[in-house]
Amino acid sequence: MPRTATVTAPTTDAVGPVVLAVEEWIARELAHAERADAFTAGWRERKPRGEQHAIEDFLFTYYPTRPAQLRRWHPGPGVVLARPPCPASTRTPRPDDEPADPYTARTGWRWYREAPEGLVLDADAFLADRGDTVRYLRTLLAATASRPGRFGCFGLHEWAMVYRDREAGRDHRHPLPLRLGHEGTDHVVESHPVQCSHFDAFRFFTPEAGPLNRLRPTRETQPAMEQPGCLHATMDLYKWALKLSPAVPGELVLDCFELARDVRVVDMRASPYDVSAYGLEPVAIETPEGKAEYVRHQREFAERGAALRARLVEVCDALLGSAPDAPEVSATASR
Repeated sequence: MPRTATVTAPTTDAVGPVVLAVEEWIARELAHAERADAFTAGWRERKPRGEQHAIEDFLFTYYPTRPAQLRRWHPGPGVVLARPPCPASTRTPRPDDEPADPYTARTGWRWYREAPEGLVLDADAFLADRGDTVRYLRTLLAATASRPGRFGCFGLHEWAMVYRDREAGRDHRHPLPLRLGHEGTDHVVESHPVQCSHFDAFRFFTPEAGPLNRLRPTRETQPAMEQPGCLHATMDLYKWALKLSPAVPGELVLDCFELARDVRVVDMRASPYDVSAYGLEPVAIETPEGKAEYVRHQREFAERGAALRARLVEVCDALLGSAPDAPEVSATASR
């Protein structure tokens, strides 16, 4: 899928906070809302009809995403939104439940405060409430970035989630049919090394598949095991951006969403499910050609993810820059 151009939000410098002129932040807010609306259009159209999309809906259910929340633009820490001289002149289209004046609307948002120049994220209040999460995610993101990517898993986590389902009398996880059938799917798992490093994938393995995994990821060992070649670790950049919001610039949140969307498509193309109903060709990881294609996608996603991961670390550092060091926090801060 084509990628859209993004804007990098300014950050604080040694002189003081960055102040965005009214015209600039209103334009960025509107551009953000339009981009978010394009990303959520399918979900919003399907939901009233009760229709489901086995690939796209993952981003709105597993990472629970509310379209109204996603379309809210935030400038990031240390960026001041200049106060408009005449609120009525700055009106832009907004949801029905918010005031027409975007500046007035923000004064009621959590973790915002008014400064002499205008509105700014209250970093102290945010850290008071979410400091453990910020510190944990900073540790996790930096640790992941410090490791080389591993590119030999071939997406077998999805196959392990349905391994021997029929024998055990279980239904497989998705309404889509299995591309190779039950026996063919089981054979792929049994004839390949399973080496999943991502806990939130591993925890969905069937009981029969769990012992086949060469690794034993846990929630507690996640910072020590996460690695940038993992498709699910890359998708989770969107989850971490949400957990750090509203401290994350809106453009970065949508960049993480877009990458998660692209990864999800490949994740399902390489899965045991038949995705032809959605006009997609499989990445047949049971073949040498399919393995090579999967690794090509992995490497591209790892490169894109590295840039976004670095930007999320910068957000954490901006928040923690004036905060005293704190003891290492537990993995529960990530939940």
